Amino acid sequence: MARHARPARSRTRTRIRTSARTGAPPGTRTPAEPGTLVTDVVASLVVFLVALPLCIGVAAASGVPVELGIVSGIIGGLVVGFLPGSSLQVSGPAAGLAALVLEAVGAHGLAMLGPIVLATGVLQIVLGVLRMGRFFQAISVSVVGGMLAGIGLPLMLGQTYALVDSAQRGSALKNAAGLPDLLSRTLASQAATQALLLGGATVVLCFVWKKAPAPLSKVPAPLVAVALGAAVASLPGVQVKKVVFGSLGDAVRLPGAEQLAGLADPAVLGVVVTFTVIASAESLFSAAAVDRMHTGPRTRYNPELLSQGVGNTLAGLAGALPLTAVIARSSANVQAGARTKLSRILHGGWLLGFGLLLPGVLGLVPVCVLAGILVHSGWKLLDPGQFPRMWRKDRGEGVVMAVTTVAIVVANLLEGVLVGLAVAVLLAAVRMSRLTAETTVEGDSALLVMSGNATFLRLPQLTATLESLAGRERVQMDLTGVTHLDLASRAEVEEWAERQRERGAAVELLLPEAAQGRDAPLRPDAPLRPDAPHRRDSPHRRDAPHRPDAPHGPDALLRPDGEGRHPYATGAAHAEQVRSGTAPSPRM
Repeated sequence: MARHARPARSRTRTRIRTSARTGAPPGTRTPAEPGTLVTDVVASLVVFLVALPLCIGVAAASGVPVELGIVSGIIGGLVVGFLPGSSLQVSGPAAGLAALVLEAVGAHGLAMLGPIVLATGVLQIVLGVLRMGRFFQAISVSVVGGMLAGIGLPLMLGQTYALVDSAQRGSALKNAAGLPDLLSRTLASQAATQALLLGGATVVLCFVWKKAPAPLSKVPAPLVAVALGAAVASLPGVQVKKVVFGSLGDAVRLPGAEQLAGLADPAVLGVVVTFTVIASAESLFSAAAVDRMHTGPRTRYNPELLSQGVGNTLAGLAGALPLTAVIARSSANVQAGARTKLSRILHGGWLLGFGLLLPGVLGLVPVCVLAGILVHSGWKLLDPGQFPRMWRKDRGEGVVMAVTTVAIVVANLLEGVLVGLAVAVLLAAVRMSRLTAETTVEGDSALLVMSGNATFLRLPQLTATLESLAGRERVQMDLTGVTHLDLASRAEVEEWAERQRERGAAVELLLPEAAQGRDAPLRPDAPLRPDAPHRRDSPHRRDAPHRPDAPHGPDALLRPDGEGRHPYATGAAHAEQVRSGTAPSPRM
């Protein structure tokens, strides 16, 4: 007897081989591979050239010694670069925090900057341990756009004064009000006019450099602006302010007990909370943007938040600037072909070497050139085109974006963001509580069919609709199409129905539970069971007195003369038409 061959089973097995040396899947480039090593080294040099002018520019805009900007950049590379979270995102001092730091230093002194940044880092670590990183993804896009615009506009206004080697007046509103006087003083001063021309040329260069031929456009625009600005400033007859750069070691100052005790001040704690929210949000929003630029490993938000906290803790101990993930450096890192963390780590090493070996070079950089670079950065943060784009896409979100920006400019960053979040939540609540109602009336009989979400926000419209039906002899209210009926709306409907019954009207109320088969009113032809549920608002309760004029069943509404169904009363079927859009339904 021939033995039948057993049919082979088809099995699909997925095996991931890993390198015994690196533990990486095949095809994944590691720092040990020559191709990746060379690419990451080149990328690190590109990021260094982008980061160097930004570090000193942000420090100058923050009103602190420029050495502290370099120190923060070094920590962002050598420390945060090693830590988990994102592989290609680069951290350092950010232009978005410059106005906050300037305000904090002006109010509490430079000595308190270290403790403030230190407390910010500790709070970020706590948030990371509590896995709150994903929370920042729940913020409305319009609030984020308004926040960035609210950061960019004050930054531009403040750096306009630095463009002409002048001290800014303080808040964004004060800086804006002082622009006419600034212009008159600039035109009356030869040195200020030279600074304005040099700084203005820097702004123009930053905007048009991307249109330069391919070999030149690969060089970062800020680096080109700094090099050309230093060359022009060294010419005879050019009198502009230049960066004062000392020693990195002398700039590092550990906070003492007196400064740490200052954290008990409620005003200082408010600054800490503001730094924490803005630095965390900017880092995680930047991570989301960087993830869209490459196909490598995705950012892990909670470890990234914890890593940013470690970096800010060390920056605070050094008395340096707060650091965040910076989109300009991160995008330069990705575009330069970086594959691993090595590129961002090495960029910190280049900053350290430059600060130790070539500090005198930074003393050749004009302040107005750095201001021009930051005016360009502020313009990119403001992004005026985002407002009409958002308005065309969603007018409600456009209003949220504009309100957030205006609130930040008028008040401050934290209060402005809170106002924007409140408006966004209110907009979402209003949109979620859309309610449609159709009323059909013939003689003394009326049918009300409602659908949507009935919340307290729609209570005035609901009350007006119910009062328009008061005085009718027969009323059928079909709310089975209502998705959500909150307590306030339910109480209003039930109390109105009870008042009408007390005056002798026949009212049948179908609440949303009836559509789900729970606690539905009994039909007159249904057999009564001892355990059958009876609703308080049903005209067919076992203890309710029988009225000859009562409507029979949830789908029937009698004519006043008792000769059959109301011609417009279709009950649940009509409610279904309203929900499907086949019947006219005026919105409340």
